[in-house]
Amino acid sequence: MNRKVETAPRYIASFQPKGIPHYFTDVLVIGGGLAGLRAALEVEPPVETLVVTKDSLDESASTYAQGGIAGVLDPDDQFESHVDDTLEAGKGLCDRDIVEMVVREAPQHILKLAEWGTNFDRTGDKLALGREGGHSFARIVHALGDATGREVMRAVIERARHAANVRIWERAFTIDLITSSDRQRPDATGRCHGALIFHPDRGKTLVWAKQTILSTGGAGQLFRETTNPPIATGDGIALSYRAGAELRDLEFMQFHPTVLYIAGSARHLITEAVRGEGAYLRDRAGHRFMPDCDPRAERATRDIVSRAITEQMAKTQHPNVYLDLTHLDRDFVRRRFPGIDRVCREFGLDITRDQIPVRPGAHYMVGGVSVDRVGRTTLDGLWACGEVTSTGLHGANRLASNSLLEGLVYGVHCGAGAAAAAVKMNDSFAALDIGNPPSPARREEFNLADLRSSLSSLMWRHAGIERDAAGLDEAAEKIDFWCRYALGAQFDAPPGWQLQNMLTLAALMVESARTREESRGCHLRRDFPHTDDQHWRRHVALRRPNT
Repeated sequence: MNRKVETAPRYIASFQPKGIPHYFTDVLVIGGGLAGLRAALEVEPPVETLVVTKDSLDESASTYAQGGIAGVLDPDDQFESHVDDTLEAGKGLCDRDIVEMVVREAPQHILKLAEWGTNFDRTGDKLALGREGGHSFARIVHALGDATGREVMRAVIERARHAANVRIWERAFTIDLITSSDRQRPDATGRCHGALIFHPDRGKTLVWAKQTILSTGGAGQLFRETTNPPIATGDGIALSYRAGAELRDLEFMQFHPTVLYIAGSARHLITEAVRGEGAYLRDRAGHRFMPDCDPRAERATRDIVSRAITEQMAKTQHPNVYLDLTHLDRDFVRRRFPGIDRVCREFGLDITRDQIPVRPGAHYMVGGVSVDRVGRTTLDGLWACGEVTSTGLHGANRLASNSLLEGLVYGVHCGAGAAAAAVKMNDSFAALDIGNPPSPARREEFNLADLRSSLSSLMWRHAGIERDAAGLDEAAEKIDFWCRYALGAQFDAPPGWQLQNMLTLAALMVESARTREESRGCHLRRDFPHTDDQHWRRHVALRRPNT
């Protein structure tokens, strides 16, 4: 199914080639998380690569990943088991060929990280392997107990900074992809030629690239309750939509079941591995409710656990449930989860003695920019990897610790593919006749913080864990109203552009959720509570009209 939604002008900022700086490179990588840096490191000299990231390199969703990376590394484990677990979690929408490819490539990419200096946890001379929800075997490599992302990114960032052909622009915001259409073919999607970047020193800059790789991460900030860092505003998906690339499965936002819930504080992820190691979920009365919901109990997949927690909170009229580790060995708990132990202690909680208050929060964008098995999008010259994509690996619900894995595998494919394509193209240090003149000045003042807060609250209420037609219709109406006056404005700094991206993506997510009239994976419709394979075992795709 392919639906069209008009939500934004082609370019959200004004620019003219004659009035701003230009920069030329062979490969442009937008995003500095694991997927983006792994792609950049796969591009070998003499091909020149520029990495652009909206914050510092160490501020990415990859850095905050706690659990680990899934891979078949134990001789007693099997690829078929990892494949089956991934397909089961994906609820009928995974692409089996993609799952097979990613699972079978996993070990070599994990071992490459170890070769580059990642200090994975070990038992003796072997990698320590944990088990998480939905996995039928212990196959999760982890580092520093519960700080896998931070350790992996430390090693990868260090390698990227020393790569002779890689340049890095930090705190540089990508406003839009630059595209040109084939005037002989008005129905063509055109080609990506790079991006319009807001550089802190240069201002607006046109970066011309032979090939562009998008790795901008997810969109958890669209929801009031989220595990995502502030940078996760869905920019890559929104700018891909404006450029004419196909998007897919945007109704599938995964909600992590266990987010530390302390009223008034920031939300902190409590990794899946806690339940994998044997923690229980209890309600306010102390009842362990997960065995009533699924034979796997706390080790069920995230969609099932999040739904069960939500229902239990409603039954007990309580704002959270509780994670109980008190029956586990205290020394093991503190050694395995030092980061969680440290955070909880800040709130006076001892995880070996006290139960941890938790509730679900928006965690991972399952849908995104459509790509093929090597990371090519539907727009010529544009590749994508990581959470910004819809690859076919996750289907309707991501299996725990398959996210960093996907970023690794597709980062390698995108880097190799983009480099090979760039080599075949001749150098051309000239700007195309592409621009966006400024619009007439508008008088109204925008309270960006207030509008963002209203949007995230609306999305949490009506496009969160549970949805129905009435709520989605209300969300669509309000978002459309906000879009009518906010998307036409031209801002001069990242906060305004981020808001426009969030509004664009919110409209598309709500439309996708309205379209899928069933419940599947992490998309739960109260008014369509059952899975309907006859009508809905297929994807919902969107593309901007007239591109």
